[in-house]
Amino acid sequence: MAKKEETDGVSLWERLERPAAAPRTSLTPRRIAEVAVGIADREGFGAVTMRKIAAELGVAPMAAYRHVDGKDELVSLMVDQVSAELDPGEEEALDWRETFRAHARRTRASIIRHPWLAQLPAPLFAITPARMAAAERQLAALDGLGLDADTAMAAFRTVSSYVHGVTQSEVSLRQYMREQGWENGDETRRGLAPQMSYLLGTGRYPAYLAYTRTAARKDDAEWAFETGLECVLDGVAGLVERGRRTP
Repeated sequence: MAKKEETDGVSLWERLERPAAAPRTSLTPRRIAEVAVGIADREGFGAVTMRKIAAELGVAPMAAYRHVDGKDELVSLMVDQVSAELDPGEEEALDWRETFRAHARRTRASIIRHPWLAQLPAPLFAITPARMAAAERQLAALDGLGLDADTAMAAFRTVSSYVHGVTQSEVSLRQYMREQGWENGDETRRGLAPQMSYLLGTGRYPAYLAYTRTAARKDDAEWAFETGLECVLDGVAGLVERGRRTP
C-alpha cells in the first residue's frame, strides 16, 4: 500500500504529473492500468485483482501497491486508460451537433469494446483527465450558442446519460444472451416467449403488441442507438434555438 503521508489529500492525477525521479523499474501506474484493462477485457471486471496484475507483470503484489493506492485508484486509472480512446485527435472543427454525435458513437464503440465498463457501479462519475477532456470538448462546442452554464451542463449530461444508459443495456443484453445460450434475437424471443405471450395475451398492452407484430428493426441495436441519439440531440437543438432567440 502506498505510504499514507504521501497520498492523503493529494489527487492521483496530481501525483502522476509530478516530476518523477529516475525510474528504477518499468513498473508505472499507467502500465498497471494497461494490464488491468487487458484482464478485464478478457475475463470481466471481477477478475481484476492486484495479485493477478502483479503476476502478469512479473512482480510481487506489494510492488504494484507502491504505485496504485488501492482498488479505487486502479479503477480510475482503468477508466482513464479507455477514455483516452475517445480523443478525436487532429480533426476539423465540427459544429456542436456533430461534436456530440461523434463523441456518442466513439463512446458506444468503447463500451462495446470494453464491456466491463457496464459492470462498474458508477462509471459516469469517475473523474479522470481523459473524461474531463471529453467533457471539455462537448461543453466548448456549446459555448456562444446562448445557453447559460447550467443549461449547457444539463444538455451535456443528458446526452451522456443517454449514451451510457442505452449502451450499457445493450452490453447487458448480450451478456444475458450468452449466459442463456441464445445466439440471436429470434432465439432470445423464443426463450422469453412464455412470459411475453401470457402478458400480451391479457389484452392490457395493445401498443406493445402492435410493436411486436409490426416492428422491422427489433435486432438493429445500432439503428436504435442512432435514432434515440437524434431524438436527444433534437431536444438540445431546441434549447439552442431558444437560446439564440433570447436577447
